[in-house]
This record gives sequence, C-alpha cells and structure tokens, in this order.
Amino acid sequence: MKLVSWNVNGIRACVKKGFLDYFHEIDADIFCIQESKLQKGQIDMDLDGYHQCWNYAQKKGYSGTAVFTKKKPLSVKYGLGQEDFQEEGRIITLEFDEYFLVNVYTPNSKRDLTRLEYRLEWEDELYTYLRELDAVKPVIYCGDLNVAHQEIDLKNHKTNHGNSGFTTEERGKMTRLLDSGFVDSLRHFYPDKEGIYSWWSYMKTIRERNIGWRIDYFIVSERLVPFLKDSQVHSLVMGSDHCPIVLEMEEME
Repeated sequence: MKLVSWNVNGIRACVKKGFLDYFHEIDADIFCIQESKLQKGQIDMDLDGYHQCWNYAQKKGYSGTAVFTKKKPLSVKYGLGQEDFQEEGRIITLEFDEYFLVNVYTPNSKRDLTRLEYRLEWEDELYTYLRELDAVKPVIYCGDLNVAHQEIDLKNHKTNHGNSGFTTEERGKMTRLLDSGFVDSLRHFYPDKEGIYSWWSYMKTIRERNIGWRIDYFIVSERLVPFLKDSQVHSLVMGSDHCPIVLEMEEME
C-alpha cells in the first residue's frame, strides 16, 4: 500500500507544473493534498479509478484539502468539530476497515505569531480527536503540519528558535502526540539522517542549496509500525514550495 501527501500550494497552478504526471507515475493507493486553494467547480480532476473527497475553505483561493483514494472509504468526515475550525477546509477523515486516515493542513501561527494561540487551540482539539479515533482503530495522520519537530528537521535551527513553525509551544504539541502512542514514520526509519526537508522558501537558490524545513509528515499509531516498509521525501519533485512525501506499508487484513 502506497500513500502520498503533498502541499500543492494551489492545485490549479500545480497541475500546470506537472502534478498529474507525478500523480500517475507514483500510482498511490491514497493521495492527499493540502492547500488546494479553490472552490467547488473550479477544477475538473479526471482521476480514473479514484474516489475524490474535497474540503473547500469558505475564503476563496485559500487553504483547502483533498484525498484521492482507490478504495472507497466506509465514511468521510469534514472538519474537526468546533465551528471555528470548519471554515478553512483543513481536515478530512476517511474511515476504512482497518484504519482511519486523517489528512490535515495545520494553521500557520504567522511570522509575527499573531495566530499562535489559535494554532495551539487547534493542536489541543486535534490531539483529543486523534486519541479518540485511535481508541477505535489505528490512525494514519498526514499532511502539512507546519512544524519542524526537532533541530534536525530544519537547516538553520539556531537562527529559527522561537520563530513560527519552530516555537517551543508548537514543538511541544508534537512531542506530546508522539509520546501518546504515535510514531513519526520517517524518523522511525531514519532517526539521525540530516538534510531531509519537505519545504523551501521561494527565495533564489534556497531550494538548490537545500536550506529547508521538514514540516510534512506521516504519523501513525504505534501498532501500525510492524506494517511500515519505508517513509520517503521526494525532494526532487517540483511544482510547489513543498515536495511530496510517501509512506509505503504492507496491506493490513
């Protein structure tokens, strides 16, 4: 089983930059996107063999998530519960026989941290939600989580301490989740490997020099670890300021 997650930074723009070529080449069983930046009816994605689930933001050209899956889910849930968290189309949950898939585009706390409090409220709500799902069946939680968890997860950690995406508070929320029965799949396989990033600034030569952040994740319930085969970052795939990440697993029966 192959799963892909990619913040496309506008699916219409990404399609013009080769999204569909990658989509068909990777041939994922489940393909999740974040930051779709469109409303219903603004794109016709002809993805033969896939069920499509879209969660649109109310604000035009903003946020949004989608999941494309070969296997039809038992159920699909949009949103997180609180009305304040529904308007931006940031979360989709698909239920399958053996697990839940939760695709998320986590709110950015903004450069001046004016949205940090909102972000931390989101983290608390999501933490409770993931724990509740995990009590029913295992969870695969993925997406652009807008945090570099450890210093190894960004190039310039010394100058970014306290900045958006690398605050003590945001990192602490990730630590709490990983201490409560969840596993960062990439660090499971590559605990000490440096230079693995999934986002780069559009500033000139930044990506070429790999001055990046790892803020996109596949996080799984601990009891799914025996099924994991590999966790990858496809850093050479262009089309967005993020690159796709891939999780390979044994089929669960």
